[in-house]
Amino acid sequence: MKKLLALVLALVMVLAAASALADYKIAFSQIGQESDWRTANTDSIKAAIEGHEGWELIYDDAQQKQENQIKALRNFITQGVDYILFTGVVETGWEEVLKEVNDEGIPLILIDRMPDCMDKIDYAAAFGGDFVEEGRRQVAWAGEYLKSVGRGEEEVNVAIMEGTTGAGAQVGRTEGNLAAMADYPNLKLVAQNTGNFTRAEGQALMESWLKSIDKIDVLIAQNDDMALGAIDAIKAAGKVPGKDIIIVGCDSVKAAFDAIVAGEMNATIECTPLYGPFVVDAIEKLIAGETLGKELIHPVEGVYDMDGGIDCGNGAVSVKAADVINERQY
Repeated sequence: MKKLLALVLALVMVLAAASALADYKIAFSQIGQESDWRTANTDSIKAAIEGHEGWELIYDDAQQKQENQIKALRNFITQGVDYILFTGVVETGWEEVLKEVNDEGIPLILIDRMPDCMDKIDYAAAFGGDFVEEGRRQVAWAGEYLKSVGRGEEEVNVAIMEGTTGAGAQVGRTEGNLAAMADYPNLKLVAQNTGNFTRAEGQALMESWLKSIDKIDVLIAQNDDMALGAIDAIKAAGKVPGKDIIIVGCDSVKAAFDAIVAGEMNATIECTPLYGPFVVDAIEKLIAGETLGKELIHPVEGVYDMDGGIDCGNGAVSVKAADVINERQY
């Protein structure tokens, strides 16, 4: 027993020494793991930091709760970290704690979902999807697809399944969805509610809609997980997803590609979660003394569907999902 205790103590001391020897401590406040996209995002960033020599990752999963993120940020300050990566579960309520980060002089890197106080805080870099454009592309794809199959003048009932209320992705994609609806007067909005970005809640919401709404022709789901949940509900109701109801998701996770190839989903708008390379590049430049500026940097993202060739505007033309499914990393 004494030998075992000695070994455990030695191991603790070795780990403590290794931590102390880290050149830089990188803290990451993640909102949770509500979807396949989020898991891929977490994995990409963690792998990039943990694989970098001389860097130590301090990671916190907030389990979808803002109060947990606020507590984590304050813990990061107490721990004396060198950099903080932050994406907020919602847009509002961050100014006080992020100013505390600023007061300690810790460089803040904003990723994915931006807080609404960006103009009131200091941050070293910002990287995330163009949520408004993603939402616009969802509806534009549906409108142009309907034209391509001779339904451009037909009145079509549309349901919008939103993400977590108040989250940057929900706010931006809803803005884009509704703005694009005005460009297609044949599209009629008949339902709009939150599925909280989860498959289970997407399924439950779709079940409710199918019982209370006479006809839904198009489902715009603000992420693929909700779309996949909706597919389960549509099949359980005796309808054919992808045919009886056209389904447009967002994120472009591998499971969505599988559903498109199977004919159960029609399209997905890309929002890449692979932020690891950007994070490493940004931190390396900051360590070298470079200034990255305040511009929100967007990755280049695509549109994927059953057949390809749908022009969604702004240079986005859909690609056939089956042709690129083997290239997907998430």
